[in-house]
Amino acid sequence: MRIGELSQRAGVSVRSLRYYEEEGLLSPDRDENGYRRFTERDVATVTQIQLFYSAGLRSSRIAELLPCVAGVEDHVVPSAGLAEDLEQARHRLRGQIADLRTSLDIVDRVLAAAALQRAGMS
Repeated sequence: MRIGELSQRAGVSVRSLRYYEEEGLLSPDRDENGYRRFTERDVATVTQIQLFYSAGLRSSRIAELLPCVAGVEDHVVPSAGLAEDLEQARHRLRGQIADLRTSLDIVDRVLAAAALQRAGMS
């Protein structure tokens, strides 16, 4: 598939995909005309890249992490810097999850109160 199709399927801009390639996060093959050719695996890789960015990881750390999650390296020992960044990302994510749970509880309470009010009006 070409870059435009990957962009649509992965839900990211063509510009982002070119940036990922510049950063060494994607390495598409090229056809005889020089066009990038992506595979189904690249769709999954782009999704992982997006998740890692949303977790607060930098490109250099994502490049180090991608082989670990792609199963390329069987016995990966992350560098001290990567392990530290992953610990920080895990801490941030747990905080975000706690905040989301609190928000969900509030929404649930408001919806329950609204349902009771509607039931009382019927």
